[in-house]
Amino acid sequence: MAKNSVRKSAVKTRKGKVPKPLIAKPLIAKSLIVKPWSNAQIEEAFRRFQAANPEPKGELQHINPFTLLVAVVLSAQATDAGVNKATPALFALADTPQKMAALGEERVRELIKTIGLFRTKAKNVVELSRRLVAEHGGQVPRVREALEALPGVGRKTANVVLNIAFGEPTIAVDTHIFRVGNRTGLAPGKDPFEVEQKLEQAVPAHYKLHAHHWLILHGRYTCVARKPLCEKCLIADLCRWPEKTVAA
Repeated sequence: MAKNSVRKSAVKTRKGKVPKPLIAKPLIAKSLIVKPWSNAQIEEAFRRFQAANPEPKGELQHINPFTLLVAVVLSAQATDAGVNKATPALFALADTPQKMAALGEERVRELIKTIGLFRTKAKNVVELSRRLVAEHGGQVPRVREALEALPGVGRKTANVVLNIAFGEPTIAVDTHIFRVGNRTGLAPGKDPFEVEQKLEQAVPAHYKLHAHHWLILHGRYTCVARKPLCEKCLIADLCRWPEKTVAA
């Protein structure tokens, strides 16, 4: 098979057709082979993040643990800004599981229709509200397993709620943290769970409570996907990315 593939590729090239590469090169490929950060470098990176933003906050608007949970569920495959435009009207009518369940799926759907996947999300929000009332006395549980058992709630959502609502030092790996962890070499991994585990091991305990926010904000506004702003990066000299636009 290998010989035939090479032969076909050569024929296409002779005819003026450039064959497509057989293997794509993902962002993490280079990150996984760079020199690991030292403990001192990790400490210095988070010292800088803390100095620049001592009390980082999540950008999803919420009133209480329940509305935070709903906002995070709605934010899947959507921007925080987009969610924040829809939730004020929703939360004005339903800021508790009891009120949300009474509001009903159709009304919730109307209120969040500007958010992607709004039909599925409306169904999940109403059902998780009913489950909170039936199984948890209308309270948001502060146990990961109980949170993940709710409709529309995965590990990332549970980590966000545990961190923001209950002050647990969890690290929720979204697309921004996944990118930062791999691109910088701070916590390279093939999937969000692996990156989360690497960060759990690497981040010093005294920075862990806010690490989630610092890394998300860094990925959202500095280490952006298409053209990272390396010239404005707080940790550019520590970053291991071979294509950064400033000298190491």
